[in-house]
Amino acid sequence: MSEKAIAVKAQKVEEIADQFKNAASAVVVDARGLTVAQSTDLRHQLRQEGVVLEVIKNKILTRAAEKAGFAELNDIFAGPSAVAFSNDDAIAPSRILKKFADANEKLEIKGGVVDGNIANLDDINKYASLPSREGLFGQLLAEFQFPIRSFAYVVKALQEKLEEKNGGEATTTEETPVAETATDAE
Repeated sequence: MSEKAIAVKAQKVEEIADQFKNAASAVVVDARGLTVAQSTDLRHQLRQEGVVLEVIKNKILTRAAEKAGFAELNDIFAGPSAVAFSNDDAIAPSRILKKFADANEKLEIKGGVVDGNIANLDDINKYASLPSREGLFGQLLAEFQFPIRSFAYVVKALQEKLEEKNGGEATTTEETPVAETATDAE
């Protein structure tokens, strides 16, 4: 093997090791047997969520994983391997790949790294069941809005009770001038 080829492979190992280190999530799959259309569809779904799928030689994956501190992954680098890297959303690759694998039995999820921790197939499936980042933000926003909504309902109920008590007209301190209130009290 020429020095140039060795240098190119060493550079690829460095790139993949950096991707492993910097990724919020990296999920390893075997996509053997997928049609071109299925593979294109999968890549499109992943790209929409900011996830990149790369087919990488196992020897390069093994060296890159060791360099990144994830040597435990070496057992899953058997047969053709593709890795879905996400730098932003740790859950997106697991969720998309699990859903796709459920519909296409040819796609096999092997394992990966999620938030710097080695994840086996069971872990990936658990992560896949979590809502997306936007879904989590929506749930959090709903939790923050709950006390405000409750307070608004209480204020509205008090207003309706005042209206009911005063024959359909709500009286507030803004509607009643201070001078009239003082004269009525004497």
